[in-house]
Amino acid sequence: MTGRKVAIVGAGAVGASAAYALALSGICHEILLYDIFPEVAIGKAIDIAQATNYAPRGTVVRAAIKPEDLKNCDVVVITAGVPRKAEMTRADLLNINAGIVKEVSENIKTYSPDAIILCVSNPLDVMTYVVHQVTGWDRSRIIGMGGALDSSRMSYQIYQKTGFAAAQTRSIVIGEHGEHMIPYPEVTGVGGMPLTQVLSKEDIEEVIEKTRNGGAEIVKYLKTSAFYAPGRSISMMVEAILGDEGKVIPSCAMLDGEYGYKDVTVGVPCVVGAKGVEKIIELEFDDEMKAKFAKSVESINESIAILRDGGFFDK
Repeated sequence: MTGRKVAIVGAGAVGASAAYALALSGICHEILLYDIFPEVAIGKAIDIAQATNYAPRGTVVRAAIKPEDLKNCDVVVITAGVPRKAEMTRADLLNINAGIVKEVSENIKTYSPDAIILCVSNPLDVMTYVVHQVTGWDRSRIIGMGGALDSSRMSYQIYQKTGFAAAQTRSIVIGEHGEHMIPYPEVTGVGGMPLTQVLSKEDIEEVIEKTRNGGAEIVKYLKTSAFYAPGRSISMMVEAILGDEGKVIPSCAMLDGEYGYKDVTVGVPCVVGAKGVEKIIELEFDDEMKAKFAKSVESINESIAILRDGGFFDK
């Protein structure tokens, strides 16, 4: 990848935080911020561009005003969407955000036909599925950012228990990015040691529970959802793609026989590099994990069915 051009669609708190983290990393030559409200994209692009004065390498940060400005990008991140409001049903939220993601995906397909797409819009697993259906691209080129964030939250909870340097912790969270997420302590390690030998069973259960409620805890205090950790998780994944790192990251990917499932997008350990999802790692599940994973897949498929039965994919 020569130009290292990244577009972020949706300049809200998550999109802007991702742009800021990427700008400070210096891995991109150019970052585009696009939003339905152009003034927001322009203002945040100026602010982030001014911050790059103190970054290790210069990065061009600017606003994309029209969809056609999203030309020839190496990676496009989709954060656009609306949060669920009290009066909305699950179907309402699905249809609204699916419509937004569909329009964005069509624009990416037109103007950046060789890009890798990183989907962040919620409900994440279903929106990643929508991107696949709209683009029809090879499944390796579309990734959902869910497990990366959930794993960072698990690592934080482990640090709270152990006090060991957080950077030593390698957590794995798979399954749905939602209530059926699966923190996986058996394959999580701290400084090369299995978590099961570092913490008691009771402490691990508490880590799992707090990881599942990691987003809700932040909402309780901020009255809005998180943005710094999601932003950094996005930038880490983009860096893995642009740097062709071959990094193992729990990501939402389209399964085609892996784990016994097809035509569903769900969080699994993936090797992420220049081609996107370069490999899906198949872990050996015991019966308990098989049941948990099946529940995650079932939940995602139920949401996909709401869109399918409503004729969304026929439009």
